[in-house]
Amino acid sequence: MPQIDAIIARLRADKRINRQDSLHLLTDADLMVLAETANFKRNCLHPQSLVTFVVDRNINYTNVCMSECLFCAFYRHAGHKDAYIITESALSQKITETLELGGTQILLQGGMHPDLELDYYLELLEFIKTGFDIHIHGFSPPEISYISKKASLSVEATLEKLTDAGLNSIPGGGAEILVDEVRQRLSPNKCTAGEWLEVMRCAHRMGLKSSATMMFGHIEKPHHIIEHLFKIRALQDETAGFTAFIPWTFQPQNTQIHCLTVTAAEYLRVLALSRLVLDNIPNIQASWVTQGDKIAQTALAFGANDMGSTMIEENVVAAAGVDYMLPKKALLRLIRNAGYIPRQRDCFYNLLPEVREDK
Repeated sequence: MPQIDAIIARLRADKRINRQDSLHLLTDADLMVLAETANFKRNCLHPQSLVTFVVDRNINYTNVCMSECLFCAFYRHAGHKDAYIITESALSQKITETLELGGTQILLQGGMHPDLELDYYLELLEFIKTGFDIHIHGFSPPEISYISKKASLSVEATLEKLTDAGLNSIPGGGAEILVDEVRQRLSPNKCTAGEWLEVMRCAHRMGLKSSATMMFGHIEKPHHIIEHLFKIRALQDETAGFTAFIPWTFQPQNTQIHCLTVTAAEYLRVLALSRLVLDNIPNIQASWVTQGDKIAQTALAFGANDMGSTMIEENVVAAAGVDYMLPKKALLRLIRNAGYIPRQRDCFYNLLPEVREDK
């Protein structure tokens, strides 16, 4: 197709593509042409044959949430028999085990709990930092937006308090699709697309780095995916605060949304497009948590250069009935079998001195 060929030529000449170009690629380009072009861009950004990963643990401090997102199988209402707030002893045990397994960070997330005030989050951070030398990658933009509103503080003031208490960086969760007509149907009680972006803008201006995500394969249309990517690209142009982008697919089991699961080919198409559109974000992460090991390995030929986390613990996706497990040794073998050199990293993509295979 001449139009597709022209877009590919511009990309190979290191030229930016616009929304219309991106939509053509998403809907019309041959999958292997996308793969080849995304892999070309990946190799331009990362000429060394390295694939990185981090050893960490997802710790959900509570499963109580008033957002009531249709796509979430994890949350519970306050008072539900399965509702919880993590105890200090349980938290300590999880962090201790993470460190023993060579972990360098924890991903600390929960729900929008109606009864927790700002002091709870500050004390939670201080408890961790007092007892452990570990990086806290915590509180997604919807959580921060919710905490700030409950405390009657600005987002900036809330972030200042959280960072003073020990917060080191912010995960990119809660983005879903950054288009309000989609968000209002999926999660009407969650922050708007603009509020999500504003939390990240404030965080980046303060020096807090973050990742960014996109959950697709539910009620969105192709043009919504494009809009999401371009909002992320525009903010990165402004702040340069995103370290990585992680597209992942909605898992419909046990949720209130009834649709077919996105195919591996559709996932790889969006992943490759993400690498091509987000020319200002250095790292694209494969999602083995939702795709399994073989498709995650294939993603390394579709523009991904990072395998994310070993996920010592993961609860949210597992609640939707998807429970892939990938121990560190298996992750190392997967990367090597794909022809790359595995390297453990920290949250900021600094390489650690060596890969320890004994843990």
